[in-house]
Amino acid sequence: MKPSDLQTRKRKHLEVCLNEKVEYQRVTTGLERYRLRYRALPELALGDVDLSTLFLGKKLAAPFLIGAMTGGEEFGGRINRTLAEAAEHLGVGLMLGSQRVMLEHPESARSFQVREVAPTALLIGNLGLAQLNKGYGLEQLERAVYSVGANAMALHTNPLQEALQPGGDTDFRGLLDKLGLLLPQVSCPVMLKEVGHGIGAEVAAGLSSLPLAALDVAGAGGTCWAKVEEIVHGGQVLHPELVEMGLPTAQALLECRQVLPHMPLVASGGIRTGTDAAKALALGAQMVAVARPLLEPALEGTEAVVRWIANFLWELRVALYGVGAQAPVQATGRVEINPNPSP
Repeated sequence: MKPSDLQTRKRKHLEVCLNEKVEYQRVTTGLERYRLRYRALPELALGDVDLSTLFLGKKLAAPFLIGAMTGGEEFGGRINRTLAEAAEHLGVGLMLGSQRVMLEHPESARSFQVREVAPTALLIGNLGLAQLNKGYGLEQLERAVYSVGANAMALHTNPLQEALQPGGDTDFRGLLDKLGLLLPQVSCPVMLKEVGHGIGAEVAAGLSSLPLAALDVAGAGGTCWAKVEEIVHGGQVLHPELVEMGLPTAQALLECRQVLPHMPLVASGGIRTGTDAAKALALGAQMVAVARPLLEPALEGTEAVVRWIANFLWELRVALYGVGAQAPVQATGRVEINPNPSP
């Protein structure tokens, strides 16, 4: 069966992310502007540090999500299964790539079905928020959840990426109202996320009255999906200034925390080390998510993914120990301005 244009684009996304320079060039995460406040007497043993946390109703071994990446075709399906096996082994969460392709091309559903290898892992489904202006509603959202056995659903907002995609879904009008009507009807927790260009205070204020379960600020400084789209469709970056748009991850996190003091926040976008994660927790995140750095390990196999994440979590544990935090929640505020930041 000939793959659809949407399935082909999903495959090209993976190829570009693996083979091209798709990270921001001039915008950083902003995390380098902060340093953890070291505590010479932590009053802890390293073994006392407990990374476990509760997120979206599931207890996780650490505040870590494997971020949304792929699905919709065979190559992506193999990657999803590898990532799911690693998530199950380590007790962390996994967010699937956009399931729109699965709903519109049922033959691709298998690439998203990972429950058989991750029966207890936190699994988060994923659909584009703009699809609410294309006829999607409760039926499609519930189908996306139940068809893969997801525990929760992420709705992603990505106006810049869509604008740089030929035929992209660029109508983002009225989505707050539609989201407000939809959320009370959904049977599982729903979180909102960007794809790597950041959510700021203005958007956070608009979300303040909605019953969202969490918000992934997904800031700039890591993979730039606007750049990915330009390379996929034009073979090169055609608008180098435009693709650098975005709110740095640290800024997005601080702005959302100020406006939404009780909202569980996920920090993603350029989180590359356990020390990055500790800084994000100190700035107000409950969870961190990592995506693109796990692509190459996923091609090697489950053990490579497990090694990468285990090393990340070891560094996070030591960083929390170094600031005297026995648990992730205790890291909040244990950070200070770095007088000598360097990217």
